[in-house]
Amino acid sequence: MSTAVRVRFAPSPTGPLHIGGVRTALFNYLFAKKHGGDFILRIEDTDQNRYVEGAEDYIINALNWCNIPYDEGPGKEGKCGPYRQSERKKMYKQFALELIEKGAAYYAFDTSQELADARTKAESQKETFIYNHKNRDQFTNSLTLPENQVQERINRGDDYVIRFKPELKTLSMFDEIRKGIEIDTALIDDKVLFKSDGMPTYHLANVVDDHEMKITHVIRGEEWLPSMALHVLLYESFGWERPKFAHLPLILKPTGKGKLSKRDGAKFGFPVFPMEWFDTKENETFAGYKEDGYLPEAVVNMLAFLGWNPGTEQELFNLKELIQAFSLEKVNSSGAKFDPEKAKWFQQQWYVEQDDAVIGAAFAKALQEKDIEYGSQDYVNIVCGLVKERAVFTKDLFELAGFFFIAPDSYDEKAAKKAWKDGTNEIMSDVITVIKDGDDDSATGLSTAIKGWITSQEMGFGKVMMPLRLALVGSLMGPDVFEIASLIGKNETIARIENAINKLS
Repeated sequence: MSTAVRVRFAPSPTGPLHIGGVRTALFNYLFAKKHGGDFILRIEDTDQNRYVEGAEDYIINALNWCNIPYDEGPGKEGKCGPYRQSERKKMYKQFALELIEKGAAYYAFDTSQELADARTKAESQKETFIYNHKNRDQFTNSLTLPENQVQERINRGDDYVIRFKPELKTLSMFDEIRKGIEIDTALIDDKVLFKSDGMPTYHLANVVDDHEMKITHVIRGEEWLPSMALHVLLYESFGWERPKFAHLPLILKPTGKGKLSKRDGAKFGFPVFPMEWFDTKENETFAGYKEDGYLPEAVVNMLAFLGWNPGTEQELFNLKELIQAFSLEKVNSSGAKFDPEKAKWFQQQWYVEQDDAVIGAAFAKALQEKDIEYGSQDYVNIVCGLVKERAVFTKDLFELAGFFFIAPDSYDEKAAKKAWKDGTNEIMSDVITVIKDGDDDSATGLSTAIKGWITSQEMGFGKVMMPLRLALVGSLMGPDVFEIASLIGKNETIARIENAINKLS
């Protein structure tokens, strides 16, 4: 095996890429880059019956959106291609035949009906049917048939499968996350490795491809842990050096027990896919983090903490920092509960980190879609800088900053009762005079003039500041009121105060 680190992410194109799959890809990517290695994408499409049109493109687009691109794979051909198993079809049979020659596999000609009958008989005796060392000599296979009959069946085109014949022993294995594991191989059934239609099953193709692509570390989800013994036995049967294995913990539901599913997202109102996906069979659209307004940096940061912890207080990591900090030793073996509120927290933290101009460009587009005049892009950028710390998504900005573009035509009822009292009309009329008389329209200039006037009148600041904010905003929310007044301008500020006087008197 090559000493250079080579890892792979090997999804099946049977639907959209779940965030659990994205996390698996991310951990492979981080490990590879931490060790100066290669991250390979392999499409495992041997199960053509479950193939979904567009799923492969979705997988690639999702990885690219998350900024975790592969080094080798479809469209990025390297020395170990092709990278779709369906395009490697011709090579698998030779490996299946090699196992037969070594006595580690055999032909089986059992029909579907014969296997169904055996299963029914076992169930009637309250047993679980397993095709293995205990009963393989009771079936129609190359272990029970004369060699000439086996060849005759193959020559005339009878359907067959090639089954694995595990060596009976106590198998010792090591998982980089779960440490030492031992298993009695007598418990393993004689898995089908190859079918007479020329297609391998997952297990044979997976092991052969990992070997042929010089994979050094197999980092995959916990659901594949039961397959580890079979795969190790296959490596041993071929006489190949096995890669190191690491099985990542499951991502669990936010509430209750079990693995996070697409139905949990629909039920609780959060995405479980990186990008939106339309399911043609169910005629249903499933939400995606991208379309919901999440930043890829936030999604990646959130996923990194599902099962991994750096062992420090730091939670915000960019991709470069994740690569530097990541190690399999700090991946937990227990399941990681998904927290949609924590996902929003990561999003908010990363949203604030964006440059005002980046947020402003997205907000300007949203304003255009609403047919709202916004003046200059610089103006929008400044507004975004004032309110972005209160936002989680771009879609929040209009609620937080819409008053910078549209004067309020109504006023929050509770706020009005609190801010607009007897005598407020007169006070606000005086404020208009102060603004008109001032020659400095900056936030600092307005603040100095109005606060100075309040002090000279020996008046409580609340009697002025609350109704002023209400007049400009329509509620008691928003950034510094003098920043608002300065940005919308003297004439607009005066017009809004006059409108409030007329409507609230």
